[in-house]
Amino acid sequence: MNILILGSGGREHTFAYKISQSEKCDKLFVAPGNAGTAKIATNVSIKVTDFDAIKDFVLRENVEMLVVGPEDPLVQGITDFFKQDEELKNVAVIGPSKRGALLEGSKERAKEFMAMYNIPTAAYESFKKESLEAGKQFLETLKPPYVLKADGLAAGKGVLILNDLEEAKQELENMLSHDKFGEAGATVVIEEFLDGIELSVFVLTDGENYLTLPTAKDYKRIGEGDTGLNTGGMGAISPVPFADPAFMDKIEKRIIKPTVEGLKKEEIDYKGFIFIGLIKVGDDPYVIEYNVRMGDPETEVVLPRIESDLVEVFEKVSSGKLNDVKLEINKQSATTVMLVSGGYPEAYEKGKEITGFENVEGSLIFHAGTSEENGKIKTSGGRVIAITSFGDDYKQALKKSYQNAEKLHFDKMYFRKDLGFDLS
Repeated sequence: MNILILGSGGREHTFAYKISQSEKCDKLFVAPGNAGTAKIATNVSIKVTDFDAIKDFVLRENVEMLVVGPEDPLVQGITDFFKQDEELKNVAVIGPSKRGALLEGSKERAKEFMAMYNIPTAAYESFKKESLEAGKQFLETLKPPYVLKADGLAAGKGVLILNDLEEAKQELENMLSHDKFGEAGATVVIEEFLDGIELSVFVLTDGENYLTLPTAKDYKRIGEGDTGLNTGGMGAISPVPFADPAFMDKIEKRIIKPTVEGLKKEEIDYKGFIFIGLIKVGDDPYVIEYNVRMGDPETEVVLPRIESDLVEVFEKVSSGKLNDVKLEINKQSATTVMLVSGGYPEAYEKGKEITGFENVEGSLIFHAGTSEENGKIKTSGGRVIAITSFGDDYKQALKKSYQNAEKLHFDKMYFRKDLGFDLS
């Protein structure tokens, strides 16, 4: 079949890498893609939220499966757009409906959903511009650090964790009254801070059945020792060493099952990924957030560990027969190290030539923010390249990723050298 992937990052390059290995994939397209996807698929210059252009392309190229990478098109209802269109309704779409995507599109909705189905999460309240003063008073009742979350999509940057009460009040005002995150911050969720270690659990569901994919842990902060500003992710490790069978059993019983059951109870059309951001407090898991797609850079360590044919798995998702699938998982550890542009996540320059690809050995290279000009690969984003490696444990895998990171070069290139520092 002909397959279209929406997106342009490392996640989408990883999807393209896995899907292109399937005998069931005839032609593979990525919209808009990057310099990495161009090597294994056909890039198409279409925006991920231009539904009409996507429709025209799907019909012209006889695309039978659509794999949605990022959250924006899901939150804007691309799945519903396909299902409600006579010409598109038979295309298999991997991604939830607009109602399902609200779990990521609204932090407030996610919190209400968790409360409804007794899913463990931090205590919270939400506030709007009109209730700014009440929000400041609520902050006074909490112990630091203070967690402020923009309700809507803010490209992974809408969460602030602050130690100073006055600063927290000022930032709440900036979000609600001064549009710090624009429309995304019109409602702000304030929640208690949970102290523990984070991990991500990924679930693939057909709305009835589900599969739990390998666990991963990503590193969000730009600076070593988890300092500095939040980014889209500086690297990831899979599996998570502390996620032993007993802990995973708690996650399944307390979080995964009630989540899937809740979606079913509310008759939400959900065929796709549920990304559950968790924190381990003592020996118990709590949900920090839901995302309705795969994470990035976690995809770069999770998908390479899956040895099953991904297209076959997606077919089962689409037909509601995921219970027929037994996933084959590589027992080795995988790690990915993200090379980023100097200055990221704030202002950074683009168009820097990347060299040294031919020197990389024994690792997978996934492009994130790259483009090709006159045969040269150049930087086009903040996160540029993810280097994924396998090993008998995460330390061995990381060593390989770091060795290969040193072989790639572009002006002002930066990467964190301390991934996994909190695991040993």
